[in-house]
Amino acid sequence: MRRSINMDENGLEVLGLGFYWDDVEPGYRFRTLGRTITETDITLFIGTVGMVEEMFTNLEYVASQSIIGSRPAPGSLVFCMAEGLLMQSTMQRTGMAFMEADIKVHRPTNAGDTIHVECEVIEARATSKPQRGLVRTSNQVINQRGEVVLTYNPLRMVKTRP
Repeated sequence: MRRSINMDENGLEVLGLGFYWDDVEPGYRFRTLGRTITETDITLFIGTVGMVEEMFTNLEYVASQSIIGSRPAPGSLVFCMAEGLLMQSTMQRTGMAFMEADIKVHRPTNAGDTIHVECEVIEARATSKPQRGLVRTSNQVINQRGEVVLTYNPLRMVKTRP
């Protein structure tokens, strides 16, 4: 359940702001919009982080030697894109810190795949400081075929509703 709406000083609803920890309860579920992973996304990511393994840089090698058969996106890129999808709608002005997560890649994600994230709040609690709390979600990254490609359960520090 999400129990509040963000209003500005004029009484207008402000769209796009994140959740406060005390606005969500365990069992609350939501999903993000989708995003297609492109060849450009993969190229820019591997160049930026230095992940220059042939699996990501040599299409001839991928076609002839890999079991995947097409250019995969690094799992870390899929995770980062999932986080980006979540940031757009759940953490604006309310997220304080990404504390931890266990991450598991279940299957390859390739250029041309479209992903979205489905989340369920599994923990929401106060901390010793009243202006913040902790929220843990169970996140599934799902491709256009309905296949779970990556899962993770992040713990985040989130502001308390003022």
